[in-house]
Amino acid sequence: MIPLRDDIPSRRTPVVNYIVIALCSLAFMAQQTAPDHGEGIISAFAMVPLRLSDPDAVPVIETQRQVQTPRGIEVVNVRQELGPSPVPPWVTLITCMFLHGGWMHFIGNMWFLYIFGDNVEDRIGHVGFAALYLGTGILAGLSHYITQSSSPVPTIGASGAIAGVMGAYAFLYPHARVLTILPLIIIFTTIVVPAPVFLGIWFAMQVFSGLGSLTNGAVDGVAWWAHAGGFAAGMLLAIAVNRYHIGNEPVLERRF
Repeated sequence: MIPLRDDIPSRRTPVVNYIVIALCSLAFMAQQTAPDHGEGIISAFAMVPLRLSDPDAVPVIETQRQVQTPRGIEVVNVRQELGPSPVPPWVTLITCMFLHGGWMHFIGNMWFLYIFGDNVEDRIGHVGFAALYLGTGILAGLSHYITQSSSPVPTIGASGAIAGVMGAYAFLYPHARVLTILPLIIIFTTIVVPAPVFLGIWFAMQVFSGLGSLTNGAVDGVAWWAHAGGFAAGMLLAIAVNRYHIGNEPVLERRF
């Protein structure tokens, strides 16, 4: 399911949300225009679980690449040693949030943040939103670290922090609705889904996929537990915000 928009308008400009989108965009453009297509940036600023476990370790990742040989194109195993990071390993829990692995990764994350971030910022304020975004992003990274503490594979993306925003939205706006694109094989239709249902299905998919990766040992390049951990952290923080009446009351006016 792909969200198009929700039905809760914002009362003020989501400044922090726009700043985050702008920073992610600048970082992604830097990756795309780098001579090595951003591999050096990722090596330096991605969160590598092994570096958190052992800051003196030199992560080595094994990848497969297609190469031209006299017999034609063949797939060979390549061992790549990651270069040193200019920042302490714990700092990469923050820097990794602003990097992305490709256009679909980048656009998908920014779109979800655009849809749900403005209302959360409207509810808890600019400073509160910045704290929630960074805090849930760090907790999401730690959730991934707990399940992959010895992994040398770089972890990047704003997905964990955005999952935190989505978790907060699910609690703060339980009566909101989301206009959603529903792909049915080759046909695409739109439906209006209650926000808790949309976000609950998304969260369940992350948990089940994470459990699958633990049981079958599959490595698919997705930090499922970062998504699930970020969502849970965002909801818990939103509950605390609501309990102590921090921020502004949500708007109940509908868009559609």
